[in-house]
Amino acid sequence: MKKILLLSGLLVIVLGAAAIFYGFNKTKSYSPESNVIFGEEGLKITVFYNRPFKKGRVIFGGLVPYGKTWRTGANEATTFETNKDLIVGDKKLPAGKYSLWTVPSELSWSVVFNSTIPTWGIDVMNNGDAARDPQTDVVVVDVPVVLTQKEFEQFTISVEKSDDMLELILAWDKTLVAVPLSVKE
Repeated sequence: MKKILLLSGLLVIVLGAAAIFYGFNKTKSYSPESNVIFGEEGLKITVFYNRPFKKGRVIFGGLVPYGKTWRTGANEATTFETNKDLIVGDKKLPAGKYSLWTVPSELSWSVVFNSTIPTWGIDVMNNGDAARDPQTDVVVVDVPVVLTQKEFEQFTISVEKSDDMLELILAWDKTLVAVPLSVKE
């Protein structure tokens, strides 16, 4: 009897793990992982994120509500890593690895670099809200929204250089925000 119970328990654990693995891989197929790597003159910036598709949905003000923290992608929390101190907007961001969050509104977004990196981008035990802990925010900057003619079907993050400045670009649907970055001298 003990063996049957032990085998039954083991079977439940194996099947549960297989279901989680399957669900994780299935979710990834809808919002694939991507890495952005920028390097120049000793500076290295890496952004890890998952790229959801628009699929005909209303994105900002719909799927991504205004005024609420968004994990800035899908699945795991988006991460931003720099090997040098940066100035983000007008605030210092020390070298390190951060979770990247945004709070979209119609005219501007708050872009948040947070020292806590949760395993998943949402808190499944808290109604699926973003897993951000505001107590560990390191830098919060507000940037204006740019409405574009071009529609970005898939959420896209890039790091672009223009003149002496860098910009962290976030684009999806017909919305784009550009976060000014520079190396702290």
